[in-house]
Amino acid sequence: MAEQQQHHSIIKTLRHPDLLAQAEALRPALHRQPVSPVALVDGRGQVIGQPADLARREFGPGEEVILDFGTHCVGRLSLRAVAVGSPPDAPAHLHFTFGEIIDEVVESLADYDGWLSTSWFQQQDLYLDVLPAEIALPRRYCCRYVKIRVVATSRKYRLRLESPCLTTETSADGREVATPAIADPLLRQIDAVSVLTLKNCMQEVFEDGPKRDRRLWLGDLRLQARVNYATFANQALVRRCLMLFAGVTREDGMVAANVFIQPEVIADDTYLFDYSLFFVATLADYVAATDDEETLQALWPTAWRQVELALARLDSRGIVQDSDSWWSFIDWHEQLNKQAASQGVLIYALERAHTLAGRIAPARQAELAATLARLRAATLAHLWDEAQGFFTSGAARQVSSASQVWLLLAEVGDAAFRRRLLTQLRERPPAIGMRTPYMVHHYVEALLQHGERQAAVAEIKGYWGEMVARGADTFWELFDPANPDYSPYGSRLINSYCHAWSCTPAWLIRTFQL
Repeated sequence: MAEQQQHHSIIKTLRHPDLLAQAEALRPALHRQPVSPVALVDGRGQVIGQPADLARREFGPGEEVILDFGTHCVGRLSLRAVAVGSPPDAPAHLHFTFGEIIDEVVESLADYDGWLSTSWFQQQDLYLDVLPAEIALPRRYCCRYVKIRVVATSRKYRLRLESPCLTTETSADGREVATPAIADPLLRQIDAVSVLTLKNCMQEVFEDGPKRDRRLWLGDLRLQARVNYATFANQALVRRCLMLFAGVTREDGMVAANVFIQPEVIADDTYLFDYSLFFVATLADYVAATDDEETLQALWPTAWRQVELALARLDSRGIVQDSDSWWSFIDWHEQLNKQAASQGVLIYALERAHTLAGRIAPARQAELAATLARLRAATLAHLWDEAQGFFTSGAARQVSSASQVWLLLAEVGDAAFRRRLLTQLRERPPAIGMRTPYMVHHYVEALLQHGERQAAVAEIKGYWGEMVARGADTFWELFDPANPDYSPYGSRLINSYCHAWSCTPAWLIRTFQL
């Protein structure tokens, strides 16, 4: 995810100090590891030299080198710069460019005209007044490739660059991950890339992406937490993130779509219908994984408030109202109408609320069961189009993949009905398709939920496997095989190429024993 395009007015929030204090007590330690480059490469990523060659090269103004660290890293760069020739009579000016993919350090950023800030581009200028210099860049960067360009010295000296090192950072402890026995070599590779994607997003919170947006989003958290339960098992980090969301809510109790943790915990002024409901689902998954009744006791009021707020958006038919006064994310697709998919998310979340209520608020269970039955019946009555064989969404009765997937996950209709819908979805995919690994994950989960293991494996291999074939070290925020350069932001160079919501094959493979 990224920030909304439009400007917001100030939204009043409520702080809950007891929850924030618990979140702070759960702040994790970061594990650090030095990583050296494995090669010097050209603008296509092809090897043109070995790391040892760097110390033998001398650089003058306009000259540059691209370091390849061999895999995706999150950390801080250090190196040594030495003057060669006459005593340095002017500062040295270096420009660093960091790229998750090779294109980020090769292509010009000057023509970017998107709506996300150019400050997301990973660059740094450095002026060295005294040489030799031990350089330790203060910012954390996210990269496989680092381009170092000498912008200026004087005519009297050149520069030698020595001992580059990235000190990586993550709160994930890789020693705890058990790798399942996976016979299929491509699935095995997909699993490894998924685990690295999650690892590099695990910082002081579960970040959506360590390059962008470097913060905690609820939709990403729900999926990251699931993968975490099956891999690193850092349950305390999930608990911390849930406490952060509950610790700063909108005045009416709605949880924000994302939160900042520096300089203090701040709820962003973005509130999403679907993401608020994912607080309920994430809490339900956490309780199922941990049996942590204390956390359930602390967070149930927040979860229940999300249910109340979402139900208030229903019209008299029991259908989520569609208007310009709300935002539900669902997927990055400019033409996608979100009403039907949001109806599915609501039913999905209510099922998880019903499960939680059985543990903490049994009196709510009958009410929730009746609401679920009413909403499923209303969905079939008002959103199903028998002639088309699909659910429709919005006033224009749009047919999209996202609508079908979320209403399948919500288990609307009986099992035979849903199997027919899945077949229809595979054989006649709607023109409004899926743009992100986030949405494709939910499609694969729907396949597995309905026993379509072979189709699910084929989708994982075809979609995430295609990213691997294109050189992915970690999985990307956005990937449309029919339009690989797609970006909702105005340029693929500002897309995130290590993104939390894309790491789910590791959970799918382990949970469904694929």
